[in-house]
Amino acid sequence: MSASVETASLLADRIVALEESSTLAMTKKARELAAQGHKVISLSVGEPDFKTPKHICEAAKQAIDEGYHGYSPVAGYADLRKAIADKFKRENKIDWKPENIVVSTGAKHSLANVIQVLVNPGDEVIILAPYWVSYSEMVKLAEGKSVILNGAFENDFKVTARQLEEAITDRTKIIMYASPNNPTGSVYSEEELRAIGAVVAKHENVFVLADEIYEHINFTDKGHFSIGSIPEIKDRVITVNGVAKGFAMTGWRIGYIGAAKWIADGVEKLQGQVTSGTGSISQRATIAALNGPMEPTYEMSKAYQRRRDLVVKLLKEIPGFKVNVPEGAFYAFPDISYYYGKSDGETTINNSDDFALWLLNKAYVATVAGSGFGAPYGLRISTAASDEALAEAVQRIKDAVATLK
Repeated sequence: MSASVETASLLADRIVALEESSTLAMTKKARELAAQGHKVISLSVGEPDFKTPKHICEAAKQAIDEGYHGYSPVAGYADLRKAIADKFKRENKIDWKPENIVVSTGAKHSLANVIQVLVNPGDEVIILAPYWVSYSEMVKLAEGKSVILNGAFENDFKVTARQLEEAITDRTKIIMYASPNNPTGSVYSEEELRAIGAVVAKHENVFVLADEIYEHINFTDKGHFSIGSIPEIKDRVITVNGVAKGFAMTGWRIGYIGAAKWIADGVEKLQGQVTSGTGSISQRATIAALNGPMEPTYEMSKAYQRRRDLVVKLLKEIPGFKVNVPEGAFYAFPDISYYYGKSDGETTINNSDDFALWLLNKAYVATVAGSGFGAPYGLRISTAASDEALAEAVQRIKDAVATLK
């Protein structure tokens, strides 16, 4: 093949059309600057800064010693699927059996599996925005159409049942959302989700894909509510969760779904041709996570809430920033659009992408532009860092924006 041939043109169209993950792209740029000797504070990645609890690590070591070295069942070990079913019943009031559970390589994999299994070309997927960066790209890979519904800042970025009702068409297949939310930290209340559930109940061919990966990082008095616990729509709700966030197990790569058996069977069928069963040792560790003490998770959540309070207080001191109070997860999501059109004499800020890149180069603080989350006015700031790093990062941001005129 001639060296002059544009090899990129040989890639499949679906890959060419795919956007790069903005969170991973910013993390990569931050690492490059750090490698050059700059003191970068990275608040771009959605990853706990805590270690996996000791009892979970010990379970993994025991699994190695006990010889869990071979392929695992495609849908996950039977005792892990039972532990997940028990967890759904205990914590979410969702009565699934092990046969309704499929374990995958992270919650991202679980989400992608469900979309591939349910979405036909041309089907519409209503995504409640702001949304996690990969949602719309997963829909694109399935040849579906993303329909973005935006939650208002004044409503903590949450979409209302009335908005949803007006958006549903005869092409709607899935409604997709996360609570607690990435990137905003917003939490849909039981009242709000029951109102959404009442809308879904009217449309018998519409499904709900509920991303609950941040379930255990919830600062509200009433706690987490799962839309899958509403009896009228239970069989049309696919609940996705995992151990990455609440148990500080990002690298262990375990996610799972609870769904009607025919959906779970479809996901298992797909997974059997793509990845087969996920890592055996990680699965054994996850059993210990789900069946073991929750105190480490609660302590992490308390730390995230303290950091939330610190970051929100400091961000509100920055002129032009609009800041709400996140009710969960570990992010702040200020509206920074006040600075669009302003310049430091060298760079003009036209959008959130400009702002995030300028901030990285100017102040060596890595954040993520809101554009990738369907919210071009915003900036995602991870609070999964030490109090000292967070305070210094926000001070750097404050000093940097002071140069914009």
